[in-house]
Formats: sequence, structure tokens, C-alpha cells
Amino acid sequence: MKYALAQEHRIGMRETNQDYTGHDATAEALLLIVADGMGGYFGGELAAEIAVGSVLHSFGKEAQPQLAEPDIFLERAFARAHLAIQRYAAERELPQVPRTVIVACVVQAGHAWWNHVGDARLYLVRDGRIEAKTRDHTQVQLLVDAGEIPPEQAYSHPESTRMLQSLGSPSTPVPGPGANAQLQKDDILLLCSDGFWGPLRTGQLLRGLEGPSLRQCILELSDIAERRAGSHGDNLSVLAMQWQDQELSLGDGSATRPESRKADAAGGSQHSESGNG
Repeated sequence: MKYALAQEHRIGMRETNQDYTGHDATAEALLLIVADGMGGYFGGELAAEIAVGSVLHSFGKEAQPQLAEPDIFLERAFARAHLAIQRYAAERELPQVPRTVIVACVVQAGHAWWNHVGDARLYLVRDGRIEAKTRDHTQVQLLVDAGEIPPEQAYSHPESTRMLQSLGSPSTPVPGPGANAQLQKDDILLLCSDGFWGPLRTGQLLRGLEGPSLRQCILELSDIAERRAGSHGDNLSVLAMQWQDQELSLGDGSATRPESRKADAAGGSQHSESGNG
């Protein structure tokens, strides 16, 4: 396993941060996660924290040292996380079930497998091009697909907070469809909340990843996202991995809830709901 890892978390212009990120690794497998709690419902930060913790726990049990079926693992891990959020709310008689969107990726045997629920995104960047990215589970994405608005307007559209999928929603979320790719040297996998991807144009994102230091690239892109978002800046979280020759170690698995995290929105899988991130 040869890779570099970088991450950044910022609170933006929000009073609270509802993002949560996590990673874990064995000698033969790597897990990356970004969860974006739903700000329009009670306890979005709780949902994000529970979801990341649940997926990390599943990875720790099943990656021995590889996962038998990474794509199936992600689907089942999301389902367990969804139930864990609902169970947490029921046991504590919370006024609402917290909700979160999530994106996760497994890297093993030179391949990457990923899946998501909601509008937390994954990008696969190769040779200055976006080779793959997740498709948002949002009402706005349906408008983009129908050709009613250009992709550049998705983040600022009035319906941008209406999700079609979330963990913790009354209806069972249906992830994906999942995807996978064989990795090439210097490929970058970028997992992020919409506070990061929303303000950035595709060209800015690609140019920002051209530097020699992944950490510095992520810092500078986060600066650009914050400046472009201005007074409407959301919490921002990004977790990036660059496939490379030099062996690097993450150490023990960890989840991160730093001072800067992010509030966002998600909703049920069969109908759209809105939240204020």
C-alpha cells in the first residue's frame, strides 16, 4: 500500500460544524470516509459521527487484512450505519432522528471501490482530468440530468439542499450505484462535503491539484472555496489520497471531528426534504 493522505476541515461561516471524517488502514486495505450531517434536522453532527464510527467499526472487523468484497462491504456498512443512527435516536427518545449524507472509498489490491448516499462526493483525478465522480442524490441533480440547469448552477440553486437519500431518514437509503477503478500512479481520490466542492469550478479543482504537495494543494483549494463562498460559506471537509510509490502509513484508524466541520442537508430516499446547513 503506497499512498499519501491529506485532509482539511473548516467551519466556514456556520456556528456549528456537522462534518465528520474518518480513515483506517491495514497492511492491505485502506478506508476513507466523509460524512456531512444534515443541518435542517436535529443532531446532524450526531448522525455524521455515528455513521463514520459505524463504518470504521465494520472495516475493523472485516478487513483481515483485506475485504472479501469491497463493493458489498460498503453497501452493508451504510445499511448498518443507517440503523445505528435510528437506534441511537430511539434509545434516547430524541425529538427527531438525526440525518447525514456520506461518501466512502476502499482501496485494496491497486483498485478503488466507492459508494455514497446524498451529495458528499468522490472525484477520481488522473493526469489533469476527472476520470470519475459520484452523482448527487439531490433534487437539483435531477434538473441537471434533464438539461433544465447547467451543472455549475447546482450548488447555488434554491433547491440545492433537497436530498433524495440520507442515512437516518424514515425510508431505507439506496446507495450508489457503486463504482470501482484500477488505480494508476499519481491518481488522486478526493472525498469531500459540498462546502468544498460547491464553490469550486471544475477547472479550479483540477488546476489546484497540480502541485507537488497534496497537503498544500488541499489547503489552497480550501482557501479558494472559502473565498468564493464568502458570507454564505458552509462547513468544509475534504479527505484526499494520492496513489504513489513511497510507502506511507496512516497508523491506527481514526475519526476526526475538528473545530472546523460542516453543516449540510439530506433527506429521505423516496421523496425530497430540505435542511438548512
